Amino acid sequence: MQALFFVCVIDILGFGILIPLVPYMADRFGVTPALITPILGIYSLCQLVAAPLWGRLSDRYGRRPILISSLAGACVSYLLLGFAHNVAGLVAARALAGVMAGNIAAAFAYAADISTPAQRAKSMGTVGAAIGIGFMLGPAIGGLLAGDDIRSANFLRPAVVSAALSLVAIALVFFVLRESHAPERRAQAGAAPRAGPVALLLARPALRSIAAASFLFTCSQAIFESIFAIWALRKFGFGPRTVGLVLFGLAIIVAAPKGGLVRVLVPLFGEMRLAVCGVALYVAGLLLVATASGLALTFLGLGCCGIGGGAFIPCASALASKQADLRERGAVMGTYQVGASLARALVPLVSGAIYMGLGPSAPFLAGAGVTAPAAWLVWLAARSRRARG
Repeated sequence: MQALFFVCVIDILGFGILIPLVPYMADRFGVTPALITPILGIYSLCQLVAAPLWGRLSDRYGRRPILISSLAGACVSYLLLGFAHNVAGLVAARALAGVMAGNIAAAFAYAADISTPAQRAKSMGTVGAAIGIGFMLGPAIGGLLAGDDIRSANFLRPAVVSAALSLVAIALVFFVLRESHAPERRAQAGAAPRAGPVALLLARPALRSIAAASFLFTCSQAIFESIFAIWALRKFGFGPRTVGLVLFGLAIIVAAPKGGLVRVLVPLFGEMRLAVCGVALYVAGLLLVATASGLALTFLGLGCCGIGGGAFIPCASALASKQADLRERGAVMGTYQVGASLARALVPLVSGAIYMGLGPSAPFLAGAGVTAPAAWLVWLAARSRRARG
C-alpha cells in the first residue's frame, strides 16, 4: 500500500498543479465563462468513454501496465497544455488527458486486490488520502509557479513540472510497485464474457445505486470546480496564486477524513452512515457558500464541503468495490467511475451559463439541490441484497 500511496500522491500532484490554471488560460484567450466551463468538461467527457476500457484492460493485462500507460499519456498532455497558444491547443490537451485517465480506476482496483472486504474502506481511504494530498499540494504549487497576475502568469512552468512528476510516478510503478492482479486471475478475466458498463449496472442494483449517488455528488463537485476560479476572481479578485492557496487549504481539510478519520469511524458507524453524513455536510457547506457575504463564512462553508467530500468518496468507493468478483474489479471500478466522469462531462456545459444567467450564488444552490438525493441512494445501495460486507 505504501508504494501505491506514493504513486498516487505524485500522479495527482502533477494533475492538481494545473487545476487552478486552465480557467485562467482560457480567459487569457478571450473565452467567456459560459464557454470556459465546457472546456473543462472535455477532460471528463473523454474520460467517460475511456475509463471502462482502462478498467477492463487492467483486469486482462494487470494494474501496472495500465498505470504506466496512463501516466505516460498524462505526461504528453501536460506538455501540450503548457505549449498551447490558442483555444484549440487547450482543447486538444484536455481531450488527450481525459482519454489517458485510466490511473484512478486502476489504483482503486489495485487497492481492492490487496485488501480484504473488512479492510476495503481503509484501503480506499488510503488511496483517497493520497489523492487528497495531491490535490492539496498541487493547486498551491501551480499557483505559485504561475504567479497571481493573470496578464503575466507563466503557464508553461507548471506544465513542465507536472510532466516531470508523471515521469517520476512511472519510474515508481516500474521499479517499486508489484503487480497485484495475479496471472491466473488475468487469464480468467480474458476468458470470461465481457459485460459492458450498462450490463453491469443493469444486473447489479447496488452498483447502480452507488454509481448514481456518485454521479449526483460529483455533479455538485463539478459545478464547484468548474466555476470556482472565475467566481473567486469576480467576487474577491483572486488570481491563480490565491485560488491555488485556497484550494490548498480546502484539500488539507479533505485529506483528514480520507486518510485518518475514515479508518476510525467506519468500524464504529459503517460505510453507509458515514457516506450519508458526508452528503449532508457537503450540502450544508454549499448552502453556506451560496449565502455568505464575507470570507469567513465562505471559508467555513468550503471547510464543510471538504469534510463531507472526504467522508463520502472513500466510503462510496468501498461500497462499489464490494460488488465485484476477484477477476472483474477493474471493470466494476471503471464502471463505477463512469458516473463521476459523466457528471464532470455534462455539468460544465451548463454551470457557466447558470452562473452568468442566474447569478454567482446559483451554481452552489443548484449543486446542493442535486446532491441531496445521493444520501438516499447510498442507503439503497447498502441495503441491496447484492451488497457484501
